[in-house]
Amino acid sequence: MGAVNAALQQLKMNGVRMTPQRHAILSFLMESMTHPTADEIYKSLSPNFPSMSVATIYNNLRLFVEAGLVKELTYGDDSSRFDADTSEHYHAICNDCGQIVDFEYPPLLEVERVASQETGFIVQGHRMEIYGSCSTCAAAKKQ
Repeated sequence: MGAVNAALQQLKMNGVRMTPQRHAILSFLMESMTHPTADEIYKSLSPNFPSMSVATIYNNLRLFVEAGLVKELTYGDDSSRFDADTSEHYHAICNDCGQIVDFEYPPLLEVERVASQETGFIVQGHRMEIYGSCSTCAAAKKQ
């Protein structure tokens, strides 16, 4: 069973009715490595779903976030981006073109244990981003 089908089964078990739009949004997110915004999802899917609104996209994204199937990435500037990879990973973000690339660095998970030990907090997670220029933008700047 693929990731999309597993996610659909999880939603069904939680009593969420599956619609073609929900299936399309979830599939798009799980196949996309670009961390799309709701508007980008809408632009990609609207040719196949002309009756789908941006509100439908937002409502379903909220549903997926609440179900733990999708992470909402907010960077304090423009629209939220959405990531269907809910594993512990980090993001490198290009300041020029906005590209977001996933990377893993397991030693950073130790930070949570140390923070809990030092502060007494019950740590619920952490976030780290790396900012710079992607290789394409860096090469363009050199020219």
